[in-house]
Amino acid sequence: MRKLLLAGLLLAGACKTRTIDEPATAPAPVLSASKAAIGPRPAVDAFLSAIKAQDLQALSVAWGDKTGPVRDSKVFSREEMEQRGIYLLRCFRHDRTRVLGESAAAGGERNFQVELMRGTVTRVADFLVVQGPDRWYVRTANMDAVKDLCAAR
Repeated sequence: MRKLLLAGLLLAGACKTRTIDEPATAPAPVLSASKAAIGPRPAVDAFLSAIKAQDLQALSVAWGDKTGPVRDSKVFSREEMEQRGIYLLRCFRHDRTRVLGESAAAGGERNFQVELMRGTVTRVADFLVVQGPDRWYVRTANMDAVKDLCAAR
């Protein structure tokens, strides 16, 4: 009986479970409504991050004009804004980006030339960025540069 009890204690001690916490790898941050793009370049970065993440909500915060984000605008209905946003997500989808340059544009806007890389395809598109009441927004992006990519899956 004593040997059986000793064997049981040894087995119980050998069956120990340990939990090891490993940090999870998080995707690249996307600006939310609560985080402002404090300058023209962060606005472009937020827009491109939303595209890369295929996040329509984040895109609707980064995309706007001098009156504010497109999601709060009365220019488009919600349905039209979502359709246009989905089209932007599709056409500007990328694996990597690189800002090639920045220059002044009319009306205090800034123009960014951005290289978009998807697989082996590279396109350069212009992004016009405008200062709104509380932050900067990407007002428009050159669709002609990525027109052929819009149909690609």
